[in-house]
Formats: sequence, C-alpha cells, structure tokens
Amino acid sequence: MRRSSYILLICILIIESNVPYAYSEVIKKDSQLISTEEDSDIIRMKKDEFNEIIGQLQGMRNLLEEMKQDYDSRLKEMQEKIATLEKEKTEPEKEKISWEENTSLPPETDSKLLETSVINEEEASMLSRTDTITNTPPLSQTVSPSPESETTESAMPLMNTTTPDQSAGVGTGHWSPAQPITLWSSGQSYMNISFNGLFAAAGSTAKDLEEIETGAHDPVQRGFTVQNLETTFEGAIDPYFKGQANIIFQIDKDGESSLEVEEAYLTSLSLPLNLQVKAGTFFTEFGRQNQLHPHAWSFVDQPLVNGRFLGPDGMRNPGARLSWLAPTNNYTELFFTVQNSQGETVHSFRFEEDGTGLFGREAVETRVRSMEDLLYVPRIATSFDITDEQTVLLGASAAFGPNSTGRDKNTLIYGIDVFWKWKSKYAAGGFPFVSWQTEVMGRRFEAGEDVNSNLPDEVMNNWGAYSQIMWGFKKRWIAGLRGDYVDGEEEATDPLGLERWRLSPNITFHPSEFSKIRLQYNYDTILGNDSTEHSVFLQFEFLLGSHGAHKF
Repeated sequence: MRRSSYILLICILIIESNVPYAYSEVIKKDSQLISTEEDSDIIRMKKDEFNEIIGQLQGMRNLLEEMKQDYDSRLKEMQEKIATLEKEKTEPEKEKISWEENTSLPPETDSKLLETSVINEEEASMLSRTDTITNTPPLSQTVSPSPESETTESAMPLMNTTTPDQSAGVGTGHWSPAQPITLWSSGQSYMNISFNGLFAAAGSTAKDLEEIETGAHDPVQRGFTVQNLETTFEGAIDPYFKGQANIIFQIDKDGESSLEVEEAYLTSLSLPLNLQVKAGTFFTEFGRQNQLHPHAWSFVDQPLVNGRFLGPDGMRNPGARLSWLAPTNNYTELFFTVQNSQGETVHSFRFEEDGTGLFGREAVETRVRSMEDLLYVPRIATSFDITDEQTVLLGASAAFGPNSTGRDKNTLIYGIDVFWKWKSKYAAGGFPFVSWQTEVMGRRFEAGEDVNSNLPDEVMNNWGAYSQIMWGFKKRWIAGLRGDYVDGEEEATDPLGLERWRLSPNITFHPSEFSKIRLQYNYDTILGNDSTEHSVFLQFEFLLGSHGAHKF
C-alpha cells in the first residue's frame, strides 16, 4: 500500500512539472503576454485582444448553430411537402386501380369478353396504327386460347379495334381518331362510336339481280348499291354490363331510305358459374355466318343457304340468351336463346308479308299466346388446337318454333359448322394464313293447308350448304373461293326457291385497316329453270371512328 502511494505521488509530481511543456507554451500569469517556446515564432498579444478573439470565435460558433437550426427546420418543412405531394399523387392511382379491379371480370366470364374484346393478332399487327389501338384483355381462364378469342375469320380486319377499357386521351393527354370518345370526364363512363359504309358496283347477265341474290344487303341491281350504312355505339355500362347498338341506314334500289335498329343489347359481365346473359334484340347465335354484320363477311353477298333458311336480313329478333362456359381445358360453350318467332327477321317461322306466309300460304295470327309461340335456339361450340399453327372450331345449332301457315305448324332448322385456320408461326402482320369454313343446314317445315290457294297440308324438307376457303397470300391481300348449294322447293316459282349452286372467287385488298376493296365473280347455275348467270361485283368499304372486334 505504501509502495503504491509513493508511485502515485511520483506520477503527480511528474505531471505537474510537465504541464507547461504539454501545451508547448509558457503562460506568465502575472503578465498580459502569451508566448511560445521558440523565439522566432513568438506571438505576443494582449489579454484583452485575446479575449476579444475568443469572443468573436464564440459568436461565430453561435451563428453556425443558428444556421444549422434554420437548415434543419427548412429541410423538415420540405420533407413534409414532398410527402404531401406523393400522397396526393398516389391516391388517384389507388382509386383508378380500385375501379379497374371492380370493373374487371371474374375468371368465369373472361371468355365472354373474348367475343368482343380480344383482337385478332393478324389484325393487330397488320398496320402500324393498329399497334396503338389494340388492347387484349387479360386471360384468366384456365382454358387454352380458343378461336373465339380472335376476331372473325373474315381474315381481315376488324378495323380500328379498341376495347371498352380504353378511354380517350387517358394517359397520353392526346386524342387520336383511333380512340373512343369520352363522354364523362372521369374516364369511367364512355362509348365508342363508329360509322361503316359498304357499297358495291355490279354487272350481271341476270335481268334482275334481286331474283338471284338472297340477302337484303347483297347487291340487288346492276350499277351501284348501298349495301349497308352502319352506326355502332358500344361501351361499358357499369361493372356489371356492357352494351351495344347497331343502327342501320339503307337506300333501296328505288332510292328510298330506311332506318333500322339491327341490334341493341346488353351483356352481363359478372355472373357466377361461368354464366352470361345477353338481352335485347340481336342476331341469333345460329351457325357462324348469321352472327356477322355485312362488313365482316368474307364475300360481297351472303351464302345462298343463309338467305333461304334464315332470311334476307339474317335471323334476329328481340329476346334473351343464356350461355355457359364449360370448365374444360379447351374452349367449350353452350348457348340457349329465346326470341320472338314473328316478324320478317325470322323468315322460316311466323313470318308474313301482306297476309301471306312462306310458300304462298295464308298467314295465321302472329301474336304470342304462350311459351310455345316463341323461338328456341340451342347451340354448342368447341375448339382446340391441332398444332401450334392450326386451330379448329366445331359448332352445332338448332332453331325450332311455330310458323305462320297454321296454329299447330312448326319449323325446325338444324346445322353444323366447322372452321379451321392455319397461320404460320413466322407470320408477319397476320400473313400468310389459310382458313376454311363450312356450314351445312337442314330445314323441316310443316306447311298448313290453304284451301283458298288449293295448297295441301304437307311437310317440306330442304337442305343446303356452303364451303369457303380464304388465303392471305400477301400482307393486305386475300384470295377467296366459295361454293354454294341449296336444293329445290316444290312450291318454289322463282330462282330464290329453286335448286341451284354457285361458285364465287374473289380477291380483297386492304389499303389500311379503315378501308377495303373487293372484286368478286359469281357463277350461278339455277337447275330449276336450267339457266346460268354471270355477275361481277366491285365492293368498297370505309370506316370512321372506333369499332369493336367481332367474334372469331
């Protein structure tokens, strides 16, 4: 212990004796000077001056402290402003995402959207403009991509295709003619509007083209024909429905103009169990051709069998349709449609004109008295891929209901359809491709007795078919060939009811997705009166505005 005390005392003495040398200077407390050890570096200063300098340094230190506090305050204020701005920017995006999630379809209804929203790849890539307007909705279905997910086989263009999810100028701030017109500034309610003009110039050896052409939109006279002037309105109604209306203007061969509501319907978007409802007035989902508008046809005129069995304007009427998408690996969908059975757009059923029904018989009352007076149309369609380059779609349809020749007389129309398409995996802009489409139909018509016309009670069975092949041999160029056949009707007195067949080659050029030029030749052989007719058509089409995609 004593030894440790001695060591500590020695250390204190050493430290005390070295203090002046530790700071390398000598401070003479009694003096007012401060000096260093080296004479050459001696700085002499009065204590007051030294204190003044110390005071200035202290003042600078305080100033720096104040500046630092001011800087921290400003930084904090700026960070708060940035956080506020980021919050304001994020909230609209969340609202938009929330709205999109609310308006997005459940998986079970995605396939229904495919009918109208999915864009044919070949159409989408055909022209550079298409790249800016094509939008493919997400596919959440477990089924493999089916032909229903593309547009009509007409091989081309569904021009200027957009989907209801697009709104004008959203995201870009610039509007283009390819975009839909926004009707509500919030971007959540909008409507696509388009106008399509379809015209034809015709020459024929037939005295009256109307006697050999079966469609109301076919060229019906030598010279020029306004085939179809169509205005289309379409868009999302709300998260539960979308709607579409097609208003048709026509000018007949006598120059008389007419206005017609061809289709106006809504389609559900969010039913469970893969169900979908369509209600309004619309083309009946029977076969493939009947559902297409004239501008989507692959030929200038409609097939003979469609005109004879389903009517000049196709089969359509007010009603409702329920469909169910089967939860299978390949696309399979069932349709069941109920529509009114009276009117000129259900030609083989309760049709009448000036009191006369089909086959010259007197028409009976056409009011709906019970469910038996309605038209029922079931259909099934399925598709699968043969290879990576080939797809097949198969369908079967039937339509049954009363006809106008008697109170207990009915009509049954049945048919099958097949569509096959090949498109090279090296295709550019959708070309090259080859497609083949065939429909075969049969009709059983129970004709009532007409005493005044001396027509007996009888059953008429007829059938007909067409087959067409389209070859997209070069970008924008498509060549086609169609063969038609319909058997004769015993009561027929004009070429529209006689046994006949037709061969129709054509070639189509699309200058752009908004226009089309088509040249077609028809070779008609009417076996019933042993005559042959030759006809040539030059068709041209233009589109204004945005038009939704058609069914594959």
